[in-house]
Amino acid sequence: MEQIIATVRGFAGALVVVAEPDSGAPEVAWGDAFFFYAPEGRVPGNVQPYGTIVSKNYPDDTASDLDPPDRRRVNVHVDRAAYRELIGEGPHDYTAVDQVLPHPVYGALGWICVVNPGERTTGTLLRLLRSAHDAARCRFERRRAASD
Repeated sequence: MEQIIATVRGFAGALVVVAEPDSGAPEVAWGDAFFFYAPEGRVPGNVQPYGTIVSKNYPDDTASDLDPPDRRRVNVHVDRAAYRELIGEGPHDYTAVDQVLPHPVYGALGWICVVNPGERTTGTLLRLLRSAHDAARCRFERRRAASD
């Protein structure tokens, strides 16, 4: 996971927020990472992250069984073409590791996930995070141009 965070931090304009007790984030998010395009260096308002790393089950998101130690899930928003290319027919085992899956809650909204990325999926995840970052940058630039 550190490799993924370090790579995203290297993207121009990227902001990686790791929720901590003093960050103002809710306790359920502590230890999780959120990826934004934010060239000003602060979390943008009214914008969702384009990627996350979660380290535990959330009340409405338990299918990946993230509560045992050393289980993490990387989540990335992808475009429709990438989603169709990556996600096969179900059913899906959301506990499977190192496998690209639809997000168990937000898959219908174009989110994919990987539990404990490894040799098979890390390169794909880094490519998808780069694409998601570039898409977030384009949205940011369109909004800025529209407000000028």
